[in-house]
Amino acid sequence: MFDLSPLTLLRHRMRIVVVTLAVLLAVAGLARASDGAPYPGTLSIASPHSFADTVSRLESATEMNHMGLVAKASASAGAAARGEKIAGNAVLMVFRNDYAVRMLAASVAAGIEAPIRLYVSEGRDGKVAITYRTPSSLFAPYRSAELDVLARELDPVFARIVGEAVAK
Repeated sequence: MFDLSPLTLLRHRMRIVVVTLAVLLAVAGLARASDGAPYPGTLSIASPHSFADTVSRLESATEMNHMGLVAKASASAGAAARGEKIAGNAVLMVFRNDYAVRMLAASVAAGIEAPIRLYVSEGRDGKVAITYRTPSSLFAPYRSAELDVLARELDPVFARIVGEAVAK
């Protein structure tokens, strides 16, 4: 007999979401950040730390800079849960509600750009990088003076977060 309780159904749906994200990240992980950036304003910064330490330091730097970790997805964690080992990769999605409110007031269409993604990837050589698109490059296509102001505020925040994460 099947358990169709709301909690069981929610757990099943969450597993589907996690597996889907893991597959998408695994595919994205095949093209490592250092393989080239398809969009202008994409930065890739080498980390002297291990993959796990880089992710942890990025999470701490996000909090220290008064931003929120909205979500985190990791194909390598999903693979490990299935007993498979792949190179480390994770996407941290970072933003803050007051910025989101301002962004949406300037452009509802720009809402697809938030949260801003920070991609941590580990190469076959064990080297780790953090790759992200600057807020100014994300918001530039919307041609909004208000978004430009917001982006000028956010660019240094994300630069600090990444800089602190890779600092020795």
